[in-house]
Amino acid sequence: MYPTQTNKEKIKLLFHLLLPILITQVGMYAMNFFDTVMAGQFGAQDLAGVAVGSNLWMPVFTFFNGVIIAISPIVSQLKGKGEEAGISSSIKQGLYLSLILALLLSLIGYSVLETVLGWFSLEAEVRHIAYYYLIALGTGIIPLFLFNLLRSFIDALGKTRISMMIILMTVPLNFLFNYLLIFGKGPIPALGGIGAGIATSLTYWTALFIAFICIQTISSLQSYRVFRDWHRPSLPHFKEQLQIGVPIGLAIFFETSIFAAVTLFMTVYNTTIIAAHQAAMNFASLLYMIPLSISFALTIAVAYEAGAGRHKEARTYSWIGITGAILLSVFAGLILYVLDDQIAALYSNDDKVMEWTKNFLFLAIFYQLSDAIGAPIQGVLRGYKDVNITLVMAFVSFWIIGLPSGYLLANYTTLGPYGYWMSLIIGLTVGAIVLLLRMIRLQSKTNY
Repeated sequence: MYPTQTNKEKIKLLFHLLLPILITQVGMYAMNFFDTVMAGQFGAQDLAGVAVGSNLWMPVFTFFNGVIIAISPIVSQLKGKGEEAGISSSIKQGLYLSLILALLLSLIGYSVLETVLGWFSLEAEVRHIAYYYLIALGTGIIPLFLFNLLRSFIDALGKTRISMMIILMTVPLNFLFNYLLIFGKGPIPALGGIGAGIATSLTYWTALFIAFICIQTISSLQSYRVFRDWHRPSLPHFKEQLQIGVPIGLAIFFETSIFAAVTLFMTVYNTTIIAAHQAAMNFASLLYMIPLSISFALTIAVAYEAGAGRHKEARTYSWIGITGAILLSVFAGLILYVLDDQIAALYSNDDKVMEWTKNFLFLAIFYQLSDAIGAPIQGVLRGYKDVNITLVMAFVSFWIIGLPSGYLLANYTTLGPYGYWMSLIIGLTVGAIVLLLRMIRLQSKTNY
C-alpha cells in the first residue's frame, strides 16, 4: 500500500489489489467445487456425503475465518500509521489466537460430530462418508487457520499477488490429490468422498508451507520477522482481534447460514426444483466472488487511509469500490439474462431442470445487485473497524425480515419455491440500504 493523490491513481491501486484477490477467491471456491464434482463422479452416495459434510462445515468455517481475517484492518491501519513494529507483534499474537481457535474447533467438532449427523435422516453409507470426510478435513483445520491469518497479513500490506500465486500453485495440487485419493491410483486405494477430505487437508498443509517459505524468503516480508523474536501470548492483543473478528464472523455466519436454511426449506419440493435451485445457487455463488473480492480490497485500502488520518481518501476509495461493484453487477446481470440457456445447460440436460434453473437465475439478477452494494460496504466498515452494526443488520435483515417473509411468500402466495429466493432479495436489499446509511453517517463525522 502507498498514498495516492488522484482518482486515477486510486482506481489503479484498487484494481491491483482486487484482481489477485478475485483470482484467489475463485481458486479457493474451486477447491470445494472439485471436492463435490469429483466425489459425484465416484458415486451418488459419495456426492451426498460430501455435500452434507460441506454444508455443515462452511457456516462454522466462515464464522471462525471472520475472526481470523480481522487481522487485515488491524495491520492495514498500523501500516497507514507507519507503526511497523506493531504489525510484527500483531501477526505473532494472531498466529497464537488462530492456533487456539483451530484446536478449540477440532476438539468440539470431534466431540459432537457423530451426534450432529444423527440429527439427519441419512442412509448409513452417506452418514459414514460425511463423518469421515469431516474427520479427514479436520486434520487440516490448523494449517487452514494459520494460512488464512498469514494470507490476511500479506494482503493487508497490499501484496495480494503473493496470495494469488500461492493459491494458483495449490489448486492444481488439490485436483491431483482429489484424483489420486478419490479414484485411487497404483498403491493408493480408492477412498471416494472420504478421499476428498484427505485431499483438502493435504492442500491446506501445502498452502501453509508455501506461505511460510514466501514470508521467509521475500525481502519485503522478511523485515517483519514474523517467525522470529517470539513473545508470550497477550490477552490485550487477543481482545482487540476478537472485538473486531467476532462481529465479522457472526455477520458472515448469519449471511451464509441463510442460504443453507433456504436450501433446507426447498427440500419440500420435488427433485427437479431442488436440482435447479442448487444449480442456480452454485453459479450465483461464483458471481458473488466479485463483490466479495471488492469488499476485501476496500478493507485494505480504507483501513490504510483511515489509519493515516487521510479520511477524504478513505471516502473516495469507498465510493470507487461501490460504484465499480454496481457496474460489474449490472454486467453480470446481463450475462445471466442473455446466457441463461447456456448456463442452465452446464448443470443439466433435463428440460424441466433447465427451465426452473433459468427462472431462478432471473431472480439471481436482482439479489446479486443487492450483494454488489452490501458486500463492498461491509468491507468499508471493516476498514474503519466498525463491525457491530454489520452483525446486527445481518441477523435482522436475514433472519428477522428475509427468511420469515420468504416462508410466507412460498407457502401463502402463488410464488411457491420462488418465495424463498425472494427472501434472499429482501434480506440483502434491506441490509444493503441500512449499511449504506451507516457508512454515510460514519463518514460524515469529523474524524472520518
